[in-house]
Amino acid sequence: MGTGMILACFLLGVGLGWLDWMPACLSGSDAALYMLYALMFSVGMGVGADGRLREILRTLRPRILLVPAATTAGTFAGVALASLFLSYSLSECLAVGAGFGYYSLSSIFITQYKGAELGAVALISNILREIFTLVGASLLVRWCGRLAPVCAGGCTTSDTSLPCIVRFAGRDMLLVAIVHAMLLDFSVPFWVMFFCSL
Repeated sequence: MGTGMILACFLLGVGLGWLDWMPACLSGSDAALYMLYALMFSVGMGVGADGRLREILRTLRPRILLVPAATTAGTFAGVALASLFLSYSLSECLAVGAGFGYYSLSSIFITQYKGAELGAVALISNILREIFTLVGASLLVRWCGRLAPVCAGGCTTSDTSLPCIVRFAGRDMLLVAIVHAMLLDFSVPFWVMFFCSL
């Protein structure tokens, strides 16, 4: 599903909620929790059903693990710096950053634990991360190296931003980008819940 469709659904939801047209069966916190469970199940099914998973695990080199580690450290450092200029606490900013571009999952978690306002911030900031990667991949490669769009893309590097990464950083970045996204996808719920609990 493209970023435009995600953004359109979000804006439609905001509009319906603002007009108070929300169905009663969806307005309770239990409905959001059950949707979150369904989303987690779908993510697990998607990872398990990915035909590339066996090949990726077979050819995995330990050095590849440094890329998601660098993305995590860089994201948290950038978010910590940004929190100095924002009205949100450090833990709230870190929870938003811990989405790593996985807007659907992280925004639902954050809405569940911290409220709709911070959930909307998480959704928008993670969508912007994806758009930045899609638009700026060539410049990132030129200015910062071939791993830069992989780190910038976060969780999107196995789907929406993968074609841009392969085009501008080279086909040998394909495996790196997919492993990177899979490991970050797995880490998102743990990081977000950890920072939301602080």
